[in-house]
Amino acid sequence: MTSEKQRRANQANAKASKGPKTKAGRARSARNALRHGLSIPVRKEPSLSIQAEEIALKLAGPDPDEALLDRARAIGEAQVDLNRVRARRNALVSQLLADPEYQPLSAYKIQARRVRSVERVCRILRRKFSNFRDIKPQIELKPLKDEEKFATIVEDRIRELAALDRYERRAISKRKSAIRAFDSASMSPSNPKK
Repeated sequence: MTSEKQRRANQANAKASKGPKTKAGRARSARNALRHGLSIPVRKEPSLSIQAEEIALKLAGPDPDEALLDRARAIGEAQVDLNRVRARRNALVSQLLADPEYQPLSAYKIQARRVRSVERVCRILRRKFSNFRDIKPQIELKPLKDEEKFATIVEDRIRELAALDRYERRAISKRKSAIRAFDSASMSPSNPKK
């Protein structure tokens, strides 16, 4: 459990951290969430708000008072946000894993270097190889398989996956806070549910 001293220190640090200072930095950070499609609040998207409301109604139970239902809605919205982030990450990785031709950007750079070096030393290679078909396997990219492909995808998309991880941590934190507020409201003497 977090001590009172640690909680105050965390709040002071949070107040001091205000994000990018320049106009360009603020504009860039504002576009980050749009790129992932995660900036739209749950309440603004009809299909998402329906999901959040279903979760809230299940949590609040039959005949909830409005305060308890509002807290349950906060949990529902946080859970829907969490589901969106996880679905986006799963879709990204699944799409790349399903692509049989997937190669990381670094492989294309290596291939380009190989092609350039083959062009430079073409005269030497012509002496060694009888025709171009013998040269082609030297510069072709080999298909990636299983663990090597997965590791390459993670390495190649680490920045995007890290951004999704930050969204996920934020959604988990929001859900955790909403659950605490819901629990305290449901345990209060004014709410005789429990």
